[in-house]
Amino acid sequence: MDGARAGSPRLALLSLALFLFLAPCRAQTCSSYAFSDGRAYSSCVDLSVLNSYLHWTYNQASSVADIAFRVTGATESDWVSWAINPSGLRMVGSQALVAYQNSSASLRVYTSSVDSEGTTLPEGNLSFGVSNISAKLEGSEMTIFATLQLSSGTTTVNQVWQVGPLQSGSPGSHALSGANVQSVGTLDLLSGTTVASGGSASSRQRRRNVHGVLNAVSWGTLMPMGALIARYLKVFQSADPAWFYLHISCQASAYAVGVAGWATGLKLGSDSSVDHKVHGNIGIALFVLGTLQGFALLLRPKKDHKYRPYWNMYHLAVGYTVIALSIINVFKGLDILDPEQKWRTAYIAIVATLGASAAVLEAATWYIVIKRKKTASSAPKISHGMNGDDGYSNGRV
Repeated sequence: MDGARAGSPRLALLSLALFLFLAPCRAQTCSSYAFSDGRAYSSCVDLSVLNSYLHWTYNQASSVADIAFRVTGATESDWVSWAINPSGLRMVGSQALVAYQNSSASLRVYTSSVDSEGTTLPEGNLSFGVSNISAKLEGSEMTIFATLQLSSGTTTVNQVWQVGPLQSGSPGSHALSGANVQSVGTLDLLSGTTVASGGSASSRQRRRNVHGVLNAVSWGTLMPMGALIARYLKVFQSADPAWFYLHISCQASAYAVGVAGWATGLKLGSDSSVDHKVHGNIGIALFVLGTLQGFALLLRPKKDHKYRPYWNMYHLAVGYTVIALSIINVFKGLDILDPEQKWRTAYIAIVATLGASAAVLEAATWYIVIKRKKTASSAPKISHGMNGDDGYSNGRV
């Protein structure tokens, strides 16, 4: 009995500790959450990412939904948003509710129709009615309240939710990877069931990765290698015409793989809710310039043609432009994909290796050319008639 009595305080303390430990975890589910102002909703769901929760009451007869969207872990430096997208599971076309704390420490809450890519959530009317919109920030939890007048007969909606940083006091760009590209799904307003688009997001991420690998290998690696072959191997007389076929093979392979990467990029761009204009425009420029190089090969004048020097200048200018733009665009793509640092480091190593190889080969080439000229200038010139056996006339072309 004494042992039991002695153990009771310890058991009570242990139970209290477990309760205090588990209470915050229980509070982070929508079903156990109580609003401080006494609001109550008939349904709720713990959203799959971004520490977000949605509460609602839906009147099917009138198609009116009272909603509360909560984000935990939010700060005064964040903006939060919940949206319905009638056109699909993506950001473009979203009819959004947005909230953040402004410079005067008061909350700003408004509606924003995301009608195009690259927007920064400008204020505007939605395709459905919104009333009683408000927001509050309590501790590290931000909540948006609103009443939505949906279209008659609506039972399921595409929902998009987001959290991002403020920039100069206004909503800035959110992260383009991880949870921020997985925050979409469908919501059944009647049953309360949700279907996250995790599979779709994973598939999209795989396509992004494939796009990045194809372009890094083609435009970013094979294309510079083909240029190195053309510039430095042709100096060696024994490498002619092998260098030419190696150059053509390398560039043709780079172009073929690059077109595949460009095509995946076009598809990603059409499906994306975020605009990457610079990256996309450089990709288009690379495709056009690469195609022009292919046609230029078919129109290449013979070596002794009077237009051959101009063709050479064009070919070199376009070729080096393509290489420079390719490397720039690979790094822009890495910024967008935001992969593990090891991938960026690997590509930096590739570019550094190509650059170091070019520097060494450039020095070796000049050495060979200068030595060859010295040897030619010191050799006795023997005339064998008007044009000579070596195709020269008095040592001049």
